[in-house]
Amino acid sequence: MTWFEQDVDTTIDQLQSDTKNGLSATEANNRLNKYGLNELVEKGTKSPWLILVDQLKDAMVIILIVAAIVSGFLGDFEDVIVILAIVILNAAIGFSQEYRAEQAIAALKKLAVPTVKVRRDGHLEEISARELVPGDIVLLEAGNLVPADGRLIESINLKVEEAALTGESEPVEKFIHPIDKAKLTIGDRKNMIFMGTVVTYGRGTAVITETGMKTELGNIAELIQGVEQEQTPLQRRLDDLGKKLAWVALAIVAVVMVTGFLFRDRNEALIDTLEVLFLTGISMAVAAVPEGLPAVVTITLALGSQRMLKRNALIRKLPAVETLGSVTVICSDKTGTLTENKMTVTVLDVTSHTETIETLRDAKGAIIDAELKPEKAPHHRAESLLLKAGALCNDAILQTEGGVERAIGDPTEGALIVAAAALGYRKEELDERWPRVDEIPFTSERKRMTTIHKVSAEVDDADAPWSASPYVAFTKGAVDSLLEISDRIWTGELNEFVPLDEAWRERILEGNARLAGEGERVLALAFRPLEKVEEERENNAILIGLVGMIDPPRPEVKTAVATAKAAGIRPIMITG
Repeated sequence: MTWFEQDVDTTIDQLQSDTKNGLSATEANNRLNKYGLNELVEKGTKSPWLILVDQLKDAMVIILIVAAIVSGFLGDFEDVIVILAIVILNAAIGFSQEYRAEQAIAALKKLAVPTVKVRRDGHLEEISARELVPGDIVLLEAGNLVPADGRLIESINLKVEEAALTGESEPVEKFIHPIDKAKLTIGDRKNMIFMGTVVTYGRGTAVITETGMKTELGNIAELIQGVEQEQTPLQRRLDDLGKKLAWVALAIVAVVMVTGFLFRDRNEALIDTLEVLFLTGISMAVAAVPEGLPAVVTITLALGSQRMLKRNALIRKLPAVETLGSVTVICSDKTGTLTENKMTVTVLDVTSHTETIETLRDAKGAIIDAELKPEKAPHHRAESLLLKAGALCNDAILQTEGGVERAIGDPTEGALIVAAAALGYRKEELDERWPRVDEIPFTSERKRMTTIHKVSAEVDDADAPWSASPYVAFTKGAVDSLLEISDRIWTGELNEFVPLDEAWRERILEGNARLAGEGERVLALAFRPLEKVEEERENNAILIGLVGMIDPPRPEVKTAVATAKAAGIRPIMITG
């Protein structure tokens, strides 16, 4: 049976592990010696000598070396020096480019070695992910990179983004019960976690089943490394030219030999005549070789490589420059490539007051800047409450790393807490002010989540719409889902509760349609004052308004796509 078909107890027994204590340090060390480090192994890593030898394998270079040897036998040492200088220059440029690229790639791999929380000898430890072994019990939480393949043994609202394996950008909701099917695609193994994926929501515990090259990501890496590398179009043409030149050289020698033999001086010795004819033919053949061609091609490619390096493209092998110039299809990511990676949050209250908050992030999700348009503070109380509710009914967090902040968790929830922080509503401060005491997790059937918070008279706003109650519930979800459980709206400025009649429903649905029509993902938010935590939470709610989110396309994308199409290149967006 496969891991996803087995229940948790069977899996733990088979891996000879323990859910509470994990592996002992001794057993973990023994398994590390048996299974090896938990890392992807790159096959065929080249030494500097192999990189240098590769520069001398091209047909044109081999012909030049042969020409230099022949010229030496003929006593033409000037040609020998010139030809060898060209060969050395060509090899030096190619070696320098490839060696530096290999060193840069190796340095990039060592930049970030992830750590993981693991249970060993009954204690929670933080170790390098490279030291994980099958049977280890690991703890996962939002923002963690999954370090190896494993079977989940605990899942609390756990969602994992598996785009690295499946291409699906939407996080996958995980569970722990066995799946009674013999064959399942990776995306359907919802009780498993896989190396290279990212936890975006909730938390969980898993027992490691496979590490290193035995993982699903390792299998993909092995398949990729097993693919035989083809020559680029330029390499094929140069090899073809080299073979043709070799035949031309042989033909020249043959023609000179035959012609000279037929018209030779009969008074000279035959051996002397043949020697002169052979040397003459060889000299003419060497003269036919374009000695400067390999160097010209290499220098041209090196210049192209340097230009691309200035645009943050690292070329590992020089012929790849020519290949890039021959592309007919460009496969692109969306976020941060075609889009600005600037999440725009539109806050729309029930009375149609609107504010737009833009948050700019870098390629790693760090928040560079946050801007509210047109002002740095909301005009209306309902909009302020919308942002507070969006930050409180939220499992994402703002985390500072290296002096910059980034949102950790589900991208949609991250956008909400960043937008709230842009206006001064920090999630950690809101959580301290209204601590969460209970929650109803999101489910795909309900299409909403609810959190319950304690209201303290000492720190609460006197004019907050729930200030008279000891608890308040915030609900966030799809617009139709919240319309089902809401019976009133809050008008904000007037601080009035108005019945949610058909006219108001139609108005709210029109706002939803407008935001959705602009390509935004729309959520509704509501609240309900509570007297007891156990009270019905998702009923008789009070709708506050809508929040729309979108990552707009870069202004230059339209021109870039048009330019690519005009050049005969087909752009395809393959990931979100």
